Amino acid sequence: MSYARIEIAPSILASNFARLGEEIHTVEQAGADVIHVDVMDGHFVPNISIGIPVVESLRKATRLPLDVHLMIERPEEYIEDFVRAGATRVLVHQEATVHLDRALSMIREHGAEAGAAINPATPVLMLSDVLDKLDTVLVMSVNPGFGGQKFIRGALEKIRQLNQWRTRYNASFRIEVDGGVDLGNVAELAQAGANTFVAGSSIFHASDPAGATRQLHKLATEALSHKV
Repeated sequence: MSYARIEIAPSILASNFARLGEEIHTVEQAGADVIHVDVMDGHFVPNISIGIPVVESLRKATRLPLDVHLMIERPEEYIEDFVRAGATRVLVHQEATVHLDRALSMIREHGAEAGAAINPATPVLMLSDVLDKLDTVLVMSVNPGFGGQKFIRGALEKIRQLNQWRTRYNASFRIEVDGGVDLGNVAELAQAGANTFVAGSSIFHASDPAGATRQLHKLATEALSHKV
């Protein structure tokens, strides 16, 4: 099925923005599958990051899919602009909109893959009525807003539950995990059912970002191949 392939998604939030093009090239050459882009508005999360112009620049700098994670209020107002800027996938938070079904439909209508993200305190049950409109479910394993936080282990049970739903309903959405993903837990996450692994500090703050990218991919792929 379409979700079976492992993806490593380096998060540029942890990169050196003065050398962003070079850093993306490094992980791309090392086998990164996706570039994860965190967009924060200072309202939905207590931080401000990047916006549409940076996504446009990223689209020119890499051929990899851009996984644009909107940690913003009223995401419906910006979906079209981010897709036009070059987003391959747009992920909106369940907690940020009272019209999640409509937001997901808008993403697909504008030609991108649709995803929903849930915070650590949000149960996966909140997504049960939109499974047919999801290409990706993003499980936050830290509280969103800042990089470098410690992994919250409750995310594992959410991933297992989503994986069960995927099997039960013969669904094809990917399960993405973001927050505290590193060499010590990537295999366990893959065995639980995750497919896409967002890694920021564990890649860009490593002494060898290319090597860290390759090792994350190796550990996750091996765990998936050994899964019973």
